[in-house]
Amino acid sequence: MKGQVIIDQERCKECSLCITACRHSVLRISKHINSKGYHPVEAYQPENCTGCTLCAVICPDLVLTIKRQSPEGK
Repeated sequence: MKGQVIIDQERCKECSLCITACRHSVLRISKHINSKGYHPVEAYQPENCTGCTLCAVICPDLVLTIKRQSPEGK
């Protein structure tokens, strides 16, 4: 199963809990600064996302949305 991480970067407070929770090294802190002065999380290896949702579950501000895609033909 493949996943896609959607990040609301304006709401991210750079706590990094999602980075710790991700077992596939999909996420990292970006160099970009949001309007609140934080460096939000970004998906820098999105192809590694399995759609497990661990990052979204641990996020205290509900910044992450995960979309899952079934393998072709199943």
